[in-house]
Amino acid sequence: MMNRIALLTLLAALAASAQTPAPKPPPMPADVVHEPNLTYSNVGGGVQLDIVRPAASSSEPRPAVLLIHGGGFRGGNRQSYLPTAIKLAQRGYVAATASYRLSPRNQFPAAVEDVKAAVRYLRANASKYNIDPNHIGTMGGSAGGTLVLFLGLTADVPEFEGTGPNREFSSRVQCVVDDYGATDFTQSYQKSVDAAEVLPMFLGGHLDSNRAIHQKASPLNWVTPNAAPVLAIHGTADPYVAYEQSLWLGERMIAAGAQFELESIPGAGHGFKGADAERADKRAFEYFDKMLKAKPAQKKILVSDHGPKGEIVAMEWPSGNVLWTKPNASGHDVQALPNGHVLFTMNPKKIVVELNEKHEEVWSYSEGLEHPIAAQRLANGNTLISDARLGKIIEVSPDKKIVWTYASADMANMRSRNVHRTDAGTTLIAIEADAKIVEIDAAGKIIWQWSAPENATKERRLYMGRRLPNGHTMVSLSAPGELLEVDQAGKIVRSIGGLSKEIRMGWTSGFDLLPGGNILLNDYTGRRLLEVDPKGKVVNEMRTGPRTIASVAFVE
Repeated sequence: MMNRIALLTLLAALAASAQTPAPKPPPMPADVVHEPNLTYSNVGGGVQLDIVRPAASSSEPRPAVLLIHGGGFRGGNRQSYLPTAIKLAQRGYVAATASYRLSPRNQFPAAVEDVKAAVRYLRANASKYNIDPNHIGTMGGSAGGTLVLFLGLTADVPEFEGTGPNREFSSRVQCVVDDYGATDFTQSYQKSVDAAEVLPMFLGGHLDSNRAIHQKASPLNWVTPNAAPVLAIHGTADPYVAYEQSLWLGERMIAAGAQFELESIPGAGHGFKGADAERADKRAFEYFDKMLKAKPAQKKILVSDHGPKGEIVAMEWPSGNVLWTKPNASGHDVQALPNGHVLFTMNPKKIVVELNEKHEEVWSYSEGLEHPIAAQRLANGNTLISDARLGKIIEVSPDKKIVWTYASADMANMRSRNVHRTDAGTTLIAIEADAKIVEIDAAGKIIWQWSAPENATKERRLYMGRRLPNGHTMVSLSAPGELLEVDQAGKIVRSIGGLSKEIRMGWTSGFDLLPGGNILLNDYTGRRLLEVDPKGKVVNEMRTGPRTIASVAFVE
């Protein structure tokens, strides 16, 4: 049993390590602004961060980098990262260096909760500090490296968010730079000079008696395909955190399909010095430039979420950044109008709605409707509406007078889906139940039709058709998901998806043509949006998570 003197000596040592005096702040160059001691969370008595940002004003929001210090989870201070913050600010970033609750008084996951609250603080105050909330990266060393890995790997894990403020904002980061952070605490004791001293204080016990928490606190065990991209920088001769820790993380991330890069520094130990530090900083800054500054050209699209969320969603493509949403009662169709307005269906509510550029309702139609599944604003200002339950298509004027009607039992009782007026004045009708597309003229006469040849089992469904400038017709099908181009003779001249090895889909529903010839399409049951080139090669892809999207539309 430890005697009293030894115990007091240990407690004094722990107290000293937990109160590492802050270094003298470096001189602040004239081209940066330093805002110190900002309380980002009041949990545990309050934790603070410093912000260093460019002094020059900018009309465009700047990317941000959150810096997390090391110190064995029991010491260290945020001011140690001020020199790095200055360099980042001079490079055009808003840099923040944050403190967090330390062990042994505060054990895992307190520090993780704090750094997540720091990210949320930056997003909540994005306009105040001119931060681009969609481009936030993070960097940390040693214990800080482990904590920033948690930021990158557990964005969708509620239990690590804690009780701090700004919970309405996301703690997700867009990329991570991990300097020699531990990734698997169950392996740390074997090749570390201080793990047996540090980890029990942080995790509440030794590995032998507390393995479950060691596993839970190991970033390695939180890797998923949704992980943020990670750059790990590690010296091969690190005596505190074995170099293998970064190798194991890389293997796990690559196996999961996540982005991972490793910068190995031969012979370097723990805490880079001299040329090793310069090399590490150069690599980190170049990585941030690539991940946070290089913004791909964004298009604006609309999607109709037919699933439980029941929303029209305006988003950037291909980033998926949501611009705004509006309830649609889980409707099917959406159309972007030239004046910035949006037309969409609210099938269960038996109404078609038009929103203006402020997302306010400016027009609607509901008279006599039972299940308006598709709507199209025509060049003459009228609106084409298809009712799948009644098996009827109507064209209504802006003052809500019916000027044209077509009805067919073939469409009724929910057998039909999308309809579309062609430039020639004919109307394409998707008879989903029969995997058939029908074209009628103004008199209601069928002038062309096509049926999926593989539909003998009646399992295929046809969601929509569009007439292309070359006179061919593009249609979307299910079981398997496929986008077909069919000529006037009924011959298939192009297939995207289907049984191709390049791309397999469950149910191809909505699609739209993008400028330049690419196609935006939706895999309804696969829950993903895809952009493919004219040959069907995937250019961009986004998993839609809980959203079940029926229709998509490009915004001019």
